Amino acid sequence: MKFEQFELERNQSLFENEVDFNLSESGVHPLKLSEILTADEQKEILDTELFYGYTNGTPALRQRVADIYEKNISLENVLITSGSAEANFLSIMTQLEPGDEIIYMVPNYLQIFHLARSFGVNVKCLPLRQQLGWQWDLDELNKLVTQNTKMIAVCNPNNPTGALMSNEVMDKVIELASDVDCWLLSDEVYRGAELNGIECRSFAGATDKTIVNAGLSKAYSLPGLRMGWSVGSQSYIERAWSFHDFTVINVAYLSDWVASRILEEKRRKVILDRTKRHLNHNLDMLIEWGKDISSFTFTRPDAAAITFAKLNLPIGCEDFIFNLRDHYSVLLTAGKWHGLEGYIRFGYGTPTEYVMGGLERIAQYLKKFTD
Repeated sequence: MKFEQFELERNQSLFENEVDFNLSESGVHPLKLSEILTADEQKEILDTELFYGYTNGTPALRQRVADIYEKNISLENVLITSGSAEANFLSIMTQLEPGDEIIYMVPNYLQIFHLARSFGVNVKCLPLRQQLGWQWDLDELNKLVTQNTKMIAVCNPNNPTGALMSNEVMDKVIELASDVDCWLLSDEVYRGAELNGIECRSFAGATDKTIVNAGLSKAYSLPGLRMGWSVGSQSYIERAWSFHDFTVINVAYLSDWVASRILEEKRRKVILDRTKRHLNHNLDMLIEWGKDISSFTFTRPDAAAITFAKLNLPIGCEDFIFNLRDHYSVLLTAGKWHGLEGYIRFGYGTPTEYVMGGLERIAQYLKKFTD
């Protein structure tokens, strides 16, 4: 099997550690273990034997994850994965066959797009409409979903726009998925990073064939744990678990150990409150900077450490990114890598001074278009 190249990840992986300012990152600056574990826990982790652990995740962690969701979710409805990326991979691998049809949201983090096409799945892209506040047009959605639709895949909160799906659109997606009895896959890795501090509605439990994937890399500022999960019916979880035996078998025992402690409700709230404060502060700074930059049109996101800016220059977004990277040592991501030409994704979750340093370099680069 030949996999399509994942342009976004290739460009980030090759250059994110080579530039002075990496504003391609879509998460919040990572926490340290000393910031999230008590002194006793730090001592305990040093004395912990490094078992393989539970291949589906420890009962303690699966219960913590189940407790996040409002619907009737139990630990039997949860599989712990190596990041949300593995959770997405398992969802496509287990439920779609060559020739199946998937309705896919764009712009997006195109992992599922490339995976599905590599597996021989027919991907029908449905664009979010900026004039609708980065929402799906319900008439377009209704026309695209047919009896041949095997899955509807969404990302909410959305990467790269930071938009939250409206209740009206969510209700319609659930209705259509139920009508044609297809899978509903929701990537919710940015849930918890809402700028108003109120966690958005989850698709978890919406239908018997709903899969929700998430993890600790974005809103929780813990990408190095490589900790993710799937929430779904018990039958789906058992099937995904059996495929998980062929991918990573089980997550790192220490990652499971840490996650089971920081997802305790009180500590989880402290982490997400930190995320909200940091993102609002940095976003205000970015929007203020952008007021005098006619080369971009910014829209304020609802969530996440990213914003999707329209590029108002006579240059392709990919060429813009490469020139900025090669001559000013700043890395952003091109809208083309998210499925939409003419836009640039800015990440603002890193420390404030770091973000400002990158923006100053970008301002220098933009002078070449106005001089």
